[in-house]
This record gives sequence, C-alpha cells and structure tokens, in this order.
Amino acid sequence: MKGTVFTLVCAIIVTLTTSNYAQDNQTLIDIAGNKVSKAEFERVYKKNNNKDISFDNKAVREYLDLYINYKLKVRAAEDLYMDTAAAFRNELSGYRKQLAQPYLSDKDVSDALIQEAYTRMQKDVRAAHILVKLNAEALPKDTLMAYNKAMKIREKLLKGGDFAKMARDSSDDPSAKENGGDLGYFTSMQMVYPFESAAYTTPIGKISMPVRTRFGYHVIKVLDMRDAQGEIKVAHIMVKVPAGVSDTDSSSITAKSKIMEIAAKLKAGESFASLAEQFSDDKGSAKNGGELPFFGTGRMVPEFEKAAFALKSDGDVTEPIKSSYGWHIIKRVEKKAVPTFEEKKADLKQQITRDSRSEVSKMSMINKIKKEYSFTENTAAREEVLLSLDSNVVKGDYAPDSAKSWSKNICTIGTKTLTQQDFAEYIVTHQIRRTSGEPYAIGYNLYEGFVNDACIEYEEGRLEQKHDEFKNLMQEYRDGILLFDLTDKMVWSKAVKDTVGLKEFYEKNKNNYMWGERTKATVYTCENAAVAESVRKLIKKKMADADILTEINKDSQLNLTIKDGKFAKGENENVDAAKGSKGLSPNVEKNNQVAFVNIIENMPAMPKAMDEAKGLITADYQNYLEKNWIGELRKKYPVTVNEQLLQTIIK
Repeated sequence: MKGTVFTLVCAIIVTLTTSNYAQDNQTLIDIAGNKVSKAEFERVYKKNNNKDISFDNKAVREYLDLYINYKLKVRAAEDLYMDTAAAFRNELSGYRKQLAQPYLSDKDVSDALIQEAYTRMQKDVRAAHILVKLNAEALPKDTLMAYNKAMKIREKLLKGGDFAKMARDSSDDPSAKENGGDLGYFTSMQMVYPFESAAYTTPIGKISMPVRTRFGYHVIKVLDMRDAQGEIKVAHIMVKVPAGVSDTDSSSITAKSKIMEIAAKLKAGESFASLAEQFSDDKGSAKNGGELPFFGTGRMVPEFEKAAFALKSDGDVTEPIKSSYGWHIIKRVEKKAVPTFEEKKADLKQQITRDSRSEVSKMSMINKIKKEYSFTENTAAREEVLLSLDSNVVKGDYAPDSAKSWSKNICTIGTKTLTQQDFAEYIVTHQIRRTSGEPYAIGYNLYEGFVNDACIEYEEGRLEQKHDEFKNLMQEYRDGILLFDLTDKMVWSKAVKDTVGLKEFYEKNKNNYMWGERTKATVYTCENAAVAESVRKLIKKKMADADILTEINKDSQLNLTIKDGKFAKGENENVDAAKGSKGLSPNVEKNNQVAFVNIIENMPAMPKAMDEAKGLITADYQNYLEKNWIGELRKKYPVTVNEQLLQTIIK
C-alpha cells in the first residue's frame, strides 16, 4: 500500500511538471508566423521590470503592447534582409566578443583577484623605483642582460647606495631625474599588477628583487605604508594660469592677484559657493558651488590632493595653493572611509577586466578548457614548423613555403584538429617587424598564442550550447541591432533629413512650442554701490558693455560682471525684481554686492521660431513618424495573442 501511494504521488508530480513545461512552451504571441512562447515572454518581462515587477492586468498588457511593437520592427527588418548585411554581421560579432568575455575567464580566480585588490585598498603604499627598460618581447639574452643590470643596482643599494641618487643616474624612467624615483603614495589598481604586488609585499625600507613588467625590470624600495586615507569631496575655486608661463609673466601675476582677492572675500565672510559660481575658471564645478566628485589617493595632482586631505574638518578652507593648473582655494565638504566590499565589488570587477591581472584568470580558464576537451599536441609536428623559421619571421616577412606540405596535425581540442598549415597562417597574421631576435624563440611565443587562442575560440563557439543566459543575450542583441538600424532609417534619420515634412509638422503644431512672456535685458552685478554708480554713468554715455567691463575692472577683476539675454519669469531674480519697467532699475543689494538691470524690451508670449525649438520639434516629429509606422506594421503583419494563456501570467 505504501509503495502504491508513493508511486501515485510521483505520477502526480511528473504530470504537473510535464503540464507546466508544456504550457510554458505554448505560443503566447504569433506575429505573422513568428512565434513567442509564454516562457520567453515571461523571461523578458521579468528582466525588463526587475525593479518593481508587477503581474497585474494593466502592467502586463502595457508591456505586451510594447513587446509586440518591438517584434514587429524586428520582423520588418528581417523581411528587408537587414540581418544578412555585412555591417550588421560585423557589429553583432563585435558585441558577441564583448558578451563572451565573462564566460572565458576563471570565475574563482577572478573573485580571488577582486578580493585581493580590495584587501590592498585598505592601505596606501609609497614606493620608489629604478627602471631597467626592456622590451616585452626581448630575446632571452637581452632579458638576462637587463636582469643582471637590475641585480647589480640592487646589490649596490643593499650596500648603502643612495636610492634617489642612483635613480637619477641609472633609471630609465625619465621622471626619476626630477623625483629620484619616488612615485608618491598609490593604492591598488593604480600600477601594473606585478609592480603593485611587489610594492605591497616588500617590507617598509627594504629593496625588492627585480620585478618584470611590460616596461622592463624594476628595483623597488618601499618608503612607507599607511592606512588608506579614503575618499574626500571638496569644493574649489580655481584661477587658471597658462601652462609653461613663469611667475613673473603678467598673466601669472594677474591670476595670483585675483585668487588673493577672492581669499580676502572668503575671510570677510562671503559665501564660498557664491564666489565659486562667480569667479572660478573651472566652469564644470562652478555651477555647483565649486564641488568636485569624491576622489582618493593618486586621483588628483599631488599638490591638490595633499592640501585637500590636510583639511581636518568639513567646512575647513585652505589658503590659496598652486598646482600645475593654476591657483586653488579648497574647501572640505565631506570625507569618508574606503567603501565596503559590496559597494566596491562591481567597480573592481570592471577594472580587473581591463587590467593585466585578468591574464591570470584567462590562463586558468585555458588550462581548464584543455582538460575538459582533452587537448593534445604533436610536438614533432610543432618542432618541424619552428625549426623551419628563418630571419623573415624576425623582420615580419614570414610566408609559408609553398613547396612544403604543412599537412600534419599539430594539436587537437575537442572535435577540432589544427594543422601545421593553420599554425603557419597564424604566424603570418600575428607576426610583427623586429630589429633583432632568434627565429625559434619568436616562433615558440607565437605557438603559445596560437594554442591559447584556439582554446578560447573553441570554448567561445560552444557558449550558446552551454549557457542559456548567453544564448538569450545574443538573441536580444541581434534583435536590438536590427531594431535600431531600421528605426534609424524609418524614424530618427528620416526626421532629420525630411526638412519639408518637419517644417509642415511645425506649422501644424507651432502653438505647442511657445515662449512665455520674456524680458530682453542686461544685468550688471557690481562690487558695491560706488561701482554701480560709475557703471550707470558710463551707460548714460552710451559706452559699449565690453568697454565698460574693461574700464571698471582695470583695478580688480571682481568689480563688475555683465549678463545679457532674454529672460523668462523666474530665470533671473534681478530681472524679476525690476518688474518690467523699461530702462535702468533701482539698485538691489545681495551677498554684499549691488545689482541693477537695464530693461530693453518686454516681449509678449509667442510661438518659438523653428530654430529656437528644433530639438523638441524634431523629437515630436519622430514620435509622430513612429506612431504612423507602427500602425502600418500592424496592418501588414497579423498579430494574434493567446488570451487564455495570457491569463495564466496575470495575477
């Protein structure tokens, strides 16, 4: 009896599972023969509504309508054979290469590299180095020579040699002439990986063994290690100084005078944000009161970074300091510790994919691929090719001997066999011109690249079979490119090129693009009432604004600023305060300054000229074209929706 009940329960479970599977694979939408299953629609719906997913009737039907429009456009592109165009295939291939990258590295190794980088971020290290320059593809004898030179330098340092002096005399890093090899403080991800690892693992005050990077051999001395200073947000007021000018140059003197005037205003109690907005030459930050994004070690020029992190409390302000960009006054806004691992993880993951340490993960993956697909190689066939190489491969002029048969198998991975001819062709496409080198060694390096590329290519070709997520992603990118290309042709570019249609659309809808009431005026912001009085006198003499500015600011760059334009209500408080009366308004005092307005004309509400609202008009015309196009597609391609099946999605 017990066995019978168990068998019955199993049968019910199998029946339910089979039923659900069958239902999920039923056709929910049919677009002129292109079928979309319930499972496919639900997957895309969940993916595109993951922040606030809802399966109520309204939400599902709204998305269904958008999805059908999307699929209609893709179908139209397919019917135009846009998916067979060379440009389309090349673009999709490029995206595929990018999307495949996460699947072609060892996740465990990548995760370990992320954790290592984060752990190192808890410390800032200061190091100096002496570089013995060496080409990344140097011959063994040149490599040995450079290594021995680096070792001799290290031996002299261990015997008491002055590091800074030896760096100036011996280092192939040009900056050593100025800094004695001292690179200052840095943190994880700011140096090439082998250099970073040596700096973080060498004790303070000690000299490392020679470390090989793509630049050559480095002898490193760790000068200090401190707790990471975290990140800081500051605001600054900058007065630019042209690059390369001396302190005695007139532009340099003017800049210093201006920053000192601004510093005096700050000490007198004027608002930092207001002064930054008025006078800072960093226009990007000036509109935000001088505020810059958070930054950490090694992200700013040394003088700026040192001054910023020296501020003890939020709100503290530096004296004027000089950097390679000019003069700065810096105000501390906020300081925070190194972000948590979870906060930093995604950013580190992206950085590592672009960093040399990603090769560690890639090589681990290649070894796994070799094992999974039983990689084998014919060393005798390999040696036959390598030993045939001559000086032509050094010069980058190698071409396979047409009289020689390169037909032997050289290696096998899974179901794919590569021949000597494949390797010979790889050499042709990957060789570079060298001034010197040993043919066999160059060939062997190329062979390693040949094998590694073959392993990655084999795995990449199987990604759709092994990973449904990748398969779905590729389908989305394919459809997305087709959608973009055809929409550009039918809507976006058409709206820009169809000047007649655009003008006709504007004429029919011009009242949708209105200016409100505006005031044509010039605003004069003066240092004080006396300056305002002087400006008024010059205006009455009908002096041009540019000449007024030169005259009034000859003693100080802060005396006067002038702004003219057509101002809508609420756009400029001084113009609003003038209340529309033509001519010169009374003085208005604000932030220890005096402002007045010259109102030239009060302009009534009117339609904007086509050029004044062209961006908005074009966008509306594009929407109009797309709406009409969708209507045509729905007439051309019959669409049916399985309502009964749709109800199983709505909750």
